[in-house]
Amino acid sequence: MTATDPALTALAQGWCALSLLHGRIEAHIERALQAGHGLSVREYSLLDVLSRQHDGEGGHLQMKQVADAVVLSQSATTRLVTRLEDRGLLERYLCPTDRRGIYTNVTEAGLKLLEEARPTNDAALREALDEAAKNPELAPLVRAVESLHVPA
Repeated sequence: MTATDPALTALAQGWCALSLLHGRIEAHIERALQAGHGLSVREYSLLDVLSRQHDGEGGHLQMKQVADAVVLSQSATTRLVTRLEDRGLLERYLCPTDRRGIYTNVTEAGLKLLEEARPTNDAALREALDEAAKNPELAPLVRAVESLHVPA
């Protein structure tokens, strides 16, 4: 394959379209969450991921798992957790079985804010997808996203 290979060019164009769709969606949701709830997309995502923890086997996430789930580095995730903890939306505690482990839970205030913000997030996502579907280059990607049935 060379840099001018049509297959490589098509692959690069597909990647650019996917990146464009992601950027547009994220920017639209960011504006809506900031305006309505004072949350960034990353903050919302972190609250959402942590709210799904449970007390059963493997129910509490370690920081690396949280970082992977919100697509951030571990250090960026730690800083984000600290910011939300400072706002009273999260709390950290030591793992009862391994004193080296630290877990993070969403506080009642965090759960309340998340529930208030969820309809805003969902509506902004729908709006961004509907707008992107009008673009012939993005429409196939929108259809692909809409057809996914990924477990939470």
